[in-house]
Amino acid sequence: MAELISVIVTTYNREDALEAVLRSLARQTEKQFEVVVADDGSRPTTATVIAAWTSRIGVPLRHVWHEDRGFRPAEIRNRAIRACAGAYCVFLDGDCITQPDFVAVHRGLAEPGYFVTGNRVLISRALSERILAAGFEPESWGLKQHLAQWWRRDLNRVAPLVGLALGPLRKLGGRRWQGARSCNMACFRADLERIDGFDAAFTGWGREDSDFVVRLIRSGVRRKDGRFATGVLHLWHPDSERSQLPDNQARLELTLHSDRLRAVRGLSALDGMPT
Repeated sequence: MAELISVIVTTYNREDALEAVLRSLARQTEKQFEVVVADDGSRPTTATVIAAWTSRIGVPLRHVWHEDRGFRPAEIRNRAIRACAGAYCVFLDGDCITQPDFVAVHRGLAEPGYFVTGNRVLISRALSERILAAGFEPESWGLKQHLAQWWRRDLNRVAPLVGLALGPLRKLGGRRWQGARSCNMACFRADLERIDGFDAAFTGWGREDSDFVVRLIRSGVRRKDGRFATGVLHLWHPDSERSQLPDNQARLELTLHSDRLRAVRGLSALDGMPT
C-alpha cells in the first residue's frame, strides 16, 4: 500500500501524555503519514503542545477540536476523519506511546477488505508518572529494558512488543468483534465512509468502538490481528467515569440485533455543522 496514512490521535486535557505520544510519532521509521489530533474539547494548553510539535514532528500535524460537552470520542474521531488526507486511518489514543516501526508495521498489514486491531501493554501508575515527570523515552527501550520493567511489575506484559510473522494466522477470527479497541486500530477510509464512521449517538465511556467494529464486519470487512506487531505502551490513567455505560450497552445491543450498517449519527451528520 503506497497511500498516505493518517494517524488519528484522540486526546482530552492530558498534555503530558500527548507530548510523549507525539514524540514517539516523530521517531517513526516510516515518514509517509500525517498526524491528526482529535481533541475532545481540551483547554488551550493542549493546542500549545500541538503547535510546539508542528515544526518538529517531521510530518504534517493537524489539530481538530470541538467544544467540551462531555466525553464524545465518536464525534471527535469523525471530525478528524473528515479533516484527514489519508486513504488509510490508524486510530490511536493520546496516552499510547508507539514503537518506532508502528506506522511502518500498520502499512505492511494494511490489506483491502480488512481492518487491523492492535493491542497494548499497560504501564503502572508509578512508571507512568516517572516517564512523564522525568521525560523517559520508552519508545527507545529494547527488549531487555522492557523485560526489566515487567520483572518490576511496571509493565503488565511484554509479548505485544515482540514482533512475530504470523502470516495467515492473522486472519483467523475475521468475523469476531469482541475485544477490538479503537485505541490501536486501522482501516481504509473508504470502509469508514461506507458505514458512516463512528456513531456519535454514543456519548460517555464505552461501546462506541464495539458498535463501529460490528457494523464494519457486517459491511463485509474482515478483522486482521495486529498482535505481535503493532503493540503500544499505554500510560496509566484513572478509570473513566462510566455512568453512561448502561445506555451505551443498550445501544450496542440494538446494533447487534439489527442489520444496520450505517451510524445513527455518523460522518454525514457533520454536513453543514461548524468545524
